Amino acid sequence: MYEIAVSAEFCAAHALSILGAREPVHGHNFRVVATVAGDVLDADGLLCDFHTVQETLESILSELDNRNLDELEPFAARNASAENIAAYIATELGDRLDAFLAPAASVRSVSVTEAPGCVATYLVSKQIRPGNSRDAHEASGHDAGGDEAVGGGASGGGS
Repeated sequence: MYEIAVSAEFCAAHALSILGAREPVHGHNFRVVATVAGDVLDADGLLCDFHTVQETLESILSELDNRNLDELEPFAARNASAENIAAYIATELGDRLDAFLAPAASVRSVSVTEAPGCVATYLVSKQIRPGNSRDAHEASGHDAGGDEAVGGGASGGGS
């Protein structure tokens, strides 16, 4: 199994509701680490080009940067906690990268650091099927495609 990871940062504000009490709006410099995993390398010896993953992650983060996350649609019905931010980014990243990764690789996890020592990680439960190869997939006449993304669990804590 191979893994690659890229990181990027964004600044945003939020105000969590914790046990029914809403905290004041405050900001963070969020650091995000996205991990892609797979067991097959392409003809160039790559799981996926770092630049492709980096540019896609930065595109997602640009939609969150310098915003109040509570005012954005993805967080309209749920707290913009580090856990939920990680899950949102992982889902978006998986959807946007699927054409480059499937069927041999997928987004494995996204970690969001909200403050030093405070990290939430969303683990994607999508499993990569052993034995899949990009050559076999390309032979089918497709440049991209694959499995549908499935949610996973989260660990960590955020505020």
